[in-house]
Amino acid sequence: MTKVDVAPEMLRWAIKRSGRERKELEHRFPKLEMWLEGQAQPTLRQLQQFASATYTPFGYFFLPAPPEERLPIRDFRTRRAAALRQPSGNLLDTIYLCQQRQAWFEEFAREEGLDPVQLIGSLTRTTPVEEAARKIRQAIPFDLEERRQCSTWEDALRRFVESIEELGILVMVSGIVGGNPHRKLDSDEFRGFALASSHAPLIFVNGADTKAAQMFTLAHELAHLTLGESALSDVEASVFSDDSAEHWCNQVAAEVLVPLAVLRQEIQHQETWQDAKDRLARRFKVSTLVILRRLFEAGVLQSHSQFLEAYRT
Repeated sequence: MTKVDVAPEMLRWAIKRSGRERKELEHRFPKLEMWLEGQAQPTLRQLQQFASATYTPFGYFFLPAPPEERLPIRDFRTRRAAALRQPSGNLLDTIYLCQQRQAWFEEFAREEGLDPVQLIGSLTRTTPVEEAARKIRQAIPFDLEERRQCSTWEDALRRFVESIEELGILVMVSGIVGGNPHRKLDSDEFRGFALASSHAPLIFVNGADTKAAQMFTLAHELAHLTLGESALSDVEASVFSDDSAEHWCNQVAAEVLVPLAVLRQEIQHQETWQDAKDRLARRFKVSTLVILRRLFEAGVLQSHSQFLEAYRT
């Protein structure tokens, strides 16, 4: 049988990139440890099977050293910075897949003479948050009253997605890579991303996250698209980012979902924030974390330290 002279370093890199456990792969490839130690070499067929098992392009195994895979879009993630230097294969492949779908739809849209999506790139970071949120809510046919009437967060998320798609924006929500149930996405690595385009803008939301958290991610990535920028985010309502773009997008997302003026009208006299957060989360169909952020911004929680204490409770 034809043996392939593949560098052990490439095999180790493929295992790490796949996110799979070595012991799991050893059941399928009994000589894996020998390959990794350079004591044996796989056959061509074995290497093809190993490439499939580790979700690695087959041609990579003929490189002398692992390639440096860089994110193709700007990285705005802020959590676990040390662990996020090397993106996982699942994240990279998800972005590549969405870029392929976006390219196909963009060509289709131009061939059909579809108009550009007006909301894309229509705002700047100097646009006041309230004005930006108002323009987004006016563009989306899913008002606050309709959201209130949704019986569950899942219904609200589905309707929110549909209303954004009606603008001509592609929205994808999934917790796996493509259709592969064995390749689960990690919400600790990323929560969503936006791919800007005049004719085929796209938002991807990590479906491994909670439905309430997905609502905020969707609004946050939509805010990025209004700036006309592609972005990868680990957005969380508790984070008051130092980055101007992330800070603006977080503020806009919060105002889109829970307008401060409406929130103030909903706050009941002498109601504690502990009682208010659950009631208002159900009313606006967002997470209690988003409500806590808005209660802080409304002055109900009177200091950032009180907000953090409430967040940890």
